[in-house]
Formats: sequence, C-alpha cells, structure tokens
Amino acid sequence: MEIQLSRTAGSPSSASSDHPNSNPNQNGNCNQMHSWWEAISKARSRIHALSSILPFFTSLSSLADSERPARSLLESPEAYMAISSSLSDSFSGSGKNPLCQWLYETFQSSDPDLRLVVLSFIPLVAGVYLSRVVSAASDDPTPSLAGFEAVLLVLYASETKARGGKPTLISIPDFSQPSLYHAPRSQPAHRTAVQSHPSIGVLCPPLEPQIAVKSTKRTSIVAIALDCYFKQISQMPSWSKLDLCQFAAGWAGQNCPCKSELDGNAEGDCCANENFARARVADEDEEEENALIRDIVEEVNRFGIGEDCNEIGSSRGSRIPLSWELLQPVMRILGHCLLAPLNSQDVKDAASVAVRCLYARALHDLVPQAILATRSLIQLDNRARLAAKAAAAANVASNANTPSKAKKSEILLVSN
Repeated sequence: MEIQLSRTAGSPSSASSDHPNSNPNQNGNCNQMHSWWEAISKARSRIHALSSILPFFTSLSSLADSERPARSLLESPEAYMAISSSLSDSFSGSGKNPLCQWLYETFQSSDPDLRLVVLSFIPLVAGVYLSRVVSAASDDPTPSLAGFEAVLLVLYASETKARGGKPTLISIPDFSQPSLYHAPRSQPAHRTAVQSHPSIGVLCPPLEPQIAVKSTKRTSIVAIALDCYFKQISQMPSWSKLDLCQFAAGWAGQNCPCKSELDGNAEGDCCANENFARARVADEDEEEENALIRDIVEEVNRFGIGEDCNEIGSSRGSRIPLSWELLQPVMRILGHCLLAPLNSQDVKDAASVAVRCLYARALHDLVPQAILATRSLIQLDNRARLAAKAAAAANVASNANTPSKAKKSEILLVSN
C-alpha cells in the first residue's frame, strides 16, 4: 500500500521505475532477441550435426550460415536429395543408424522449422518402412528397422500428448430433419428441441501410448504419423509430396486397365481442343497456323497426365495391405496434392496416378469407402483438368486474335 501511495505522489521510487533499463517493452525486445538467437544457434548446431553424418554433402555449411538455417534446410532440394538417398540405402533404418537418430532428436526440438524438416521426410520413412516390412521373405528374419520405428513413434507420442487421451469427434448431420435452406421459419418447439442435439461420430478413438511398434499397432502408428504430416502439408516442399504420391502408387500395386475407366473422354477432349485450335486459325498463313497449333497443343497437354507418369515404374515401394485406417490420411494428402492451386503440375500428375492406382486396388479389394473416396477425387481431378484445358485454349486463341503493334521504321542517321 505504501508503494502505491509513494508512486502516485511522485516519489523517487516512481522516478526510478521510468528508467530505460526497467522499461517492460525493452525487456520484452531483449527476450525476443535472446529467443531468436537461441533458435538460430540450435538450428545451426543441428545442421552441423547433420553435416558430420553426411560428409559428402558440402553445401550444409552455407545453409547453417543463412539467416534462417532451419527454413533453408527445409527448402533446399539438394539437402533433401542427400538425406533421402541415405534413408533409401539398403542398410538404413536400423537402431544404430545415425540419420534416424538425428531425425528422432531433431523432432524433439522446440523450433517449429526444425520439426517441419523432420515431417518432410515422413512419406519417405513410412514408404521405405512399410515396403521393407512386407517385402521381407518369410524364411528370412525381418531386417532391423528400429531407427524408422523410433522416428514414427516420436510423432505418435507427440500426437498422443496433444490429444490428451480424448477421441477425435465430428458432427454428423441428421438427414431426417429438414435442411437449413428448406425448413420453414416457424417450427414447433419439439422439432427445435430435436435439432438442438446433433449426432456426434468418432473419427479417431483415443490414442494409447506405445513404447514399441507391434505388428497389430503398426498401421495405426504410421497412420498417425501421416496425419501429423497432413496437418503441416501446406508448408511441405513439393519433392516431399512427390515421394508420398509415388509410394501411394507403389502401395496400391495395381496397374490394370480399370484404373482408367473414368478417363474415357480424355483423348477425345484433347482432340476436340486441337480441332478447335485449327478452326480458329483457318484463315491465317500456314506457317503461323502450325506454330499456333503447336502452342495450343503444348499448353493444353500441360494440364494432362504425362504418359511417363502412367507407368507403374514411376511408383516406389511394394504392394502392401491397405486398411481404411491407413488410407484415410493418404487420401487427405492426395486430395491436397490434386486440388491445391499452388502445387506444381508434377505433384498434381503424380497424385492423379496414385489416386487411380488406389481406385483400381479398391475395386479389386471391394472396399466401399475407398471406392467412394478415390472415385470422387478422380472426378474432381478430371473436372479441374478440363477447366484448365478450356482456359488454356481460350487464352492462346485470344492472344492469336489480338493485333500486334506495328514496328516503327528505323531511322539511320548518316553523317556526311
């Protein structure tokens, strides 16, 4: 009480509180600067530790010296290729593997960018891990994959802690009740009371803590790791998404003709667009006509699925059992890869191939949920590609009809 009175009276204590060193804003700035520098130091130390594991990758030192080392490591395609080649090695994945240990320790860091670096390799870790588990011969012992399992378990433990032992719930609409857009304005009291209790469904049951990857829990642990990846997929680089799409196609292991049964009009649409382009330039000179047609066809075909992507050789991994629990996060990731506008065309093409392979696999396995999900994604993909083809053809045709400016005659000044 005396302190408050002395401050209000303008005593020396109040004057000392206005000293610059006791300014809360300045203290806050100092704390922010300290935390920023601490994060930079931790990221550099983790990159230096990685450079000792991958001595052949000499560009790591330049990444460590950048202003945002962790972000530079995440966005470096050279670093991703170096780490992925090491993880894809036939001797990787063991409990003593230093790269798996680096991923395990890095994910436990408080730096969100460092955690994103680890998440970017989850498709590769999960793909190699599941493929090796399934492809191991029955008479040979299963290879040591404790390193991969440790990385998957640390993500599972993080998600278990975040959920706090609670299930993931969703609200299911009651189709017995009238729609929001068709219900009358005045409703009886009993009907309002019924609508006030929506149906709740369990999307994911509570997660049980796991200290080891058992065969009965392997699918659940990998599915949770992929779900963690999907939550940060907007910040994932394109090469990481390509890995997931290629492994998904390899997991499906289905290259029968039924995967293209929903694409019957793809060739006809391409031919129609080419004929449309020819009709638009029928009155032009033959040389200009051919050049314009080539531009239109090239622009239109850019929105189609490449022929090389349709080969099963572009996939990675082995055919594995695909439960609906594992397919759910995979389908969410593929949906983003197909429909997100900022994705590159390579990612969209790889996702298209993966979805069609999974659709064929679902038809053979007779899984209704998977058939419905993959069929919906294929239809959305076809509509998006048709719209992109029409827009590309219209854009090129409008550019052809736009008159170009006449070149000014050159005036040469000749001195006598």
